[in-house]
Amino acid sequence: MSKTSSPDIANPLQNDKLSVNEKILKECHNLYIEPEKGLIDIASQFGLKLLAPRKKIIILLIGNHSAGKSSFINWYVEEHVQKTGVAIETQGICLVTSGKRRESLMGNATLHLYPHFKPLQQISGVMDFLSTEISTSNKKKFSLVTFVDTPGLVDGDMQYLFDVNEAVLWLGSMADLIFVFFDPIGQALCKRTLNLVEKLNSTNAEKMRFYLSKADDAGNESDRQRVMMQIVQELCKRPGLNRTGFDMPTIFIPELNKPSKCTNQIEETCRDIEKTINRTIQNTLNTLEKDCNDIKTLIRQGLSKDEADKNYNYKTILRTAMMGGAAAIIPLVLCLHLVITGLGTDFMHSVFGEEFTYILHKYLSPVRILWSIVPASQQWNIFLVVLALSAVLFLLTQSSLGLRTTLTRKQKHSYIEMLDHVCNVVVTKKTQLYFEYLEQSVGDHDL
Repeated sequence: MSKTSSPDIANPLQNDKLSVNEKILKECHNLYIEPEKGLIDIASQFGLKLLAPRKKIIILLIGNHSAGKSSFINWYVEEHVQKTGVAIETQGICLVTSGKRRESLMGNATLHLYPHFKPLQQISGVMDFLSTEISTSNKKKFSLVTFVDTPGLVDGDMQYLFDVNEAVLWLGSMADLIFVFFDPIGQALCKRTLNLVEKLNSTNAEKMRFYLSKADDAGNESDRQRVMMQIVQELCKRPGLNRTGFDMPTIFIPELNKPSKCTNQIEETCRDIEKTINRTIQNTLNTLEKDCNDIKTLIRQGLSKDEADKNYNYKTILRTAMMGGAAAIIPLVLCLHLVITGLGTDFMHSVFGEEFTYILHKYLSPVRILWSIVPASQQWNIFLVVLALSAVLFLLTQSSLGLRTTLTRKQKHSYIEMLDHVCNVVVTKKTQLYFEYLEQSVGDHDL
């Protein structure tokens, strides 16, 4: 029997230790999505909506047909993942990312892997042309990058099977970097490309990077300069792209058997990617700190409100009890006076004794004096009025009770647990991750 190795075992990436940056992004992501104690679940209980940070940066590649977008991805990954050639090979949107084994995913599987890409479903036809290529490569910073390859843009009667412009504009809003490749051989000034670049630049200028690709095919140095001047002049005609500090490095895919005197600045793309990864890590840690502060504030406000509501309820109950007592005691005392008067002093002495009868007469004397003022013919009417007023007062105290909802003991305990988790677990973890990130570049004595 022939021995076949499992792809999971053969893949070195699976067994390699995560880099510090990968670990930071992954652990930050996990702090948000952890069941029950994740920041997203905690924040949702207080009406705060949070998004989990991505574990990889997204780089969108756009350009005219045959500009070298797919070739660049293959070069960076150091694996033939994307088809390349003069024909329009990339006709849909293809995500290229790292994983445990080589795999190709279709549209629905892609959205399960990248749920934040679900809005693409709203663009008619995109789902049939959305895919993902998973590579086992661990070259450069690929483990922290997801490339988004897009169809080559051409003018004329070329019909796309979905609204490419709408899809690319939405992807631009999601991307961390946007690489624009201009092909020096004829298609660089394609109007569709320039129009799309102008729209992207209006809202994502800080993400845009422009490159003259396949620079080694542009002839000698003077030919390259002429091509670059033409592209720059065409770009600067558009108000949205006419800016100071415009830069367009010349890049091409290096080949050992094809030496070139052209300056190749392709390594600048790697530096841009690394800078963006570092900036993303810092932004992720800063956002984590801000979200923790927001959650702590909301929990403390909830606990403070609960204390205030309990105090309010206590005062309300006390006030209501006093008013209810007054509503009950007035007719009760009056009834007691009338009963004692009706029974007579001799009967009271014989039943309750002289001492107790004396005490009752003493304490009821104010009622007896006030009641003696009332004419005998009106006493029963006044008695009924007193009963009615007492009943009304009692009903008013009940209707105006208005107690506020407070936390149950279990809810309060849950609030305190969540606050403790954020303060002592999440914040501590964030501090540790920031230390590990800085430790890569800062000396021990500075830390």
